[in-house]
Amino acid sequence: MFKKDLKPESFKDVETIIGESIRVKGNFNGNGNIIIDGSLEGSLKTKGNVFIGPKAKVTGSIEAQEVIINGEISGNLLVKDYLTVGETAKINGDIECNRISVDTGAIINGKCQMVKVSPSQKEAEVINE
Repeated sequence: MFKKDLKPESFKDVETIIGESIRVKGNFNGNGNIIIDGSLEGSLKTKGNVFIGPKAKVTGSIEAQEVIINGEISGNLLVKDYLTVGETAKINGDIECNRISVDTGAIINGKCQMVKVSPSQKEAEVINE
């Protein structure tokens, strides 16, 4: 694992950073890793990973491979692999992910559905057990 105050190795090659003083409105599609420390209003879809910093506020949906949340999100999440919800995170929306870790103190208001994704699948399949 990694220290809570550091970004994991999967965020070494970051393509986009929305800094703490930046407010952005719009829909984003991409392939690379994204770090949000500021404010985003709109949807975000990437084949890479997303890191939401502790002071970040996102209003809109997020779709990514791996997501780490320490800030506030109002919108649905589709995480194809691993979702980490930090102790300062606040999520208002539904979650679909393959694996999840939730720290004590995190707030989640919405449904959480676990899905299984194989490398050959483009879309997630819901596990019915």
